[in-house]
Amino acid sequence: MEITFSLENIDQTAETVLRNIQNKVVLFDAEMGTGKTTFIKSLAKHLGVNDLTSSPTFSIVNEYHSATTSDIVYHFDLYRIEEEEEAYDMGMDEYLDSGNWCFIEWPEKTPNIIPEDHTLIEIFTLENGDRRLTLTNN
Repeated sequence: MEITFSLENIDQTAETVLRNIQNKVVLFDAEMGTGKTTFIKSLAKHLGVNDLTSSPTFSIVNEYHSATTSDIVYHFDLYRIEEEEEAYDMGMDEYLDSGNWCFIEWPEKTPNIIPEDHTLIEIFTLENGDRRLTLTNN
């Protein structure tokens, strides 16, 4: 699936993307500043998360609970991970096996932990400032 969107219609795009995701482990591949965290905030909102969501850059993972379902959303920002072993030490593999939503920024830092069944979302910034999103279910 491929979709082009502006920040003004990010919520509608997130809703469309959620309907097309087939795996709860979702990897985000995009350059710094492309809007990964902003898009994840919108996805969490559509999953019923009312908590203030923010990038877990320093904590590595944030946990959010849906107010409308029993869903738990884990948001990982692996940018600061230097060795994959750090992710194992924090129990990342257990989060990924939990059956809960796992949104992962910078997944290339932990290639051996990522399950084979996952969804990949790639986001690119276009010259006019819009974003092009590609979704692939593996």
